[in-house]
Amino acid sequence: MSRQRGSMAIVLMAVVVLAAVLALGAARLGGAIVARARADAAADAAALAAADMLALGRGEHAAAAAAAETAADNDARLVSCECAGRIATVHVEVATTGLGRVAGPARSTARAEVRPQG
Repeated sequence: MSRQRGSMAIVLMAVVVLAAVLALGAARLGGAIVARARADAAADAAALAAADMLALGRGEHAAAAAAAETAADNDARLVSCECAGRIATVHVEVATTGLGRVAGPARSTARAEVRPQG
């Protein structure tokens, strides 16, 4: 009988370890999804800010500065801003925290276009 109890303890420990591994994996995946959503939002906002500057006729340098400031306001880093004519394309990174740091920063790209009225 005591031998059977010992084997049940081993099975129970294996189940507990498996549950812990699955919980850590789910937490890491959830953190990555949140970081990606934050990067998407920051990229969208930065692209719109850059397009706004282009629409106002302030030029590519002002558009890039507005994109960088908006990305920073959204806890992101502007990696690049390609502003040419009426189109602004931005690439941003958001640092991940906790277990997500292993995978590196979340990255996103967004594009905004200024369309003439009429």
